[in-house]
Amino acid sequence: MNFGLSDLEALVALAELTSFRKAAESVHLSQPALSRRIAKLEGVLGVRLFDRTTRFVGPTAVGREFAAKARGLLDELEESLLAMKDVAATRTGEVTVACVPSAAYYFLPELIRLYHERFPPIRVRVIDEGANAVLAAVVRGEADFGINFIGAQDPDVDFQPILIEPFVAVCRRDHPLARKRSVTWAELGRYDYMTVSKSSGNRLLIDLALARMRDRPRWFYEVNHILTLLGLVEAGLGVTAVPKLAMPQGGHPTLAAVSLVEPTVTRRLGLIRRRGRTLLPVAAELSALIAAEGPARTRANRARGARPRRLRRGRSLISI
Repeated sequence: MNFGLSDLEALVALAELTSFRKAAESVHLSQPALSRRIAKLEGVLGVRLFDRTTRFVGPTAVGREFAAKARGLLDELEESLLAMKDVAATRTGEVTVACVPSAAYYFLPELIRLYHERFPPIRVRVIDEGANAVLAAVVRGEADFGINFIGAQDPDVDFQPILIEPFVAVCRRDHPLARKRSVTWAELGRYDYMTVSKSSGNRLLIDLALARMRDRPRWFYEVNHILTLLGLVEAGLGVTAVPKLAMPQGGHPTLAAVSLVEPTVTRRLGLIRRRGRTLLPVAAELSALIAAEGPARTRANRARGARPRRLRRGRSLISI
């Protein structure tokens, strides 16, 4: 077959971008040159790979399947070439991780520190965004992998569960609820309740879990980010519910986290990556470290929290 890698790159670019202009720019060709490469492939294969009109260009069924296989071949070649360099030997390189902020703030830093101790030259970039943005960053290839609680049902994503965490009630330590061993959602609703907006994946989980409750909490304050919620609670404006990982592992000087029941609402946190794409060694090392050490260190921190630290009767602030 008389075609090369550059022809396959042109095919994949057009299939993914569905625009001759954008595809040509991405592979550094003129539009006529890109068109000639696509025509060449169609001639060699004897099939039509793209449907074209004056307003639309898109892969045919055969073109879509061939583009997916070509993408796999190009990815494997890229990984093989990188494996010959220091990147594959984890001596130098860069890893990009997308992570929901509630996990990025307290859960991720300790694991990055451990990774840095093992591989000092590796640079780590963290994309700390909401759940939908994290998922999109992984699917688009902007991140090597992600830490998220959505994506398990996405056909383009592999989801590897690492831990299950409950939502907890959070209030100031001088609040009446701080003295309780557990709080129901109905009790939480008797105080000024604050929540994240409906654009948040955490809000969706809560709304689904409480959909059948008659006396579900009604919010007085609504914000976009969990860390803003914690700031409002610390200022004494009310109470809230957040994933347990959003609270510091060793306890907070001002805030208390109390078990939240009736119902118990949980979320499943996992590692996500784009389906069919193998992680480069430097990214695979960090992913494996998070999968192995994350749950273990979370359990260890919970056990330490139960020892005499005088934090509200030794109540643990982190569990899985």
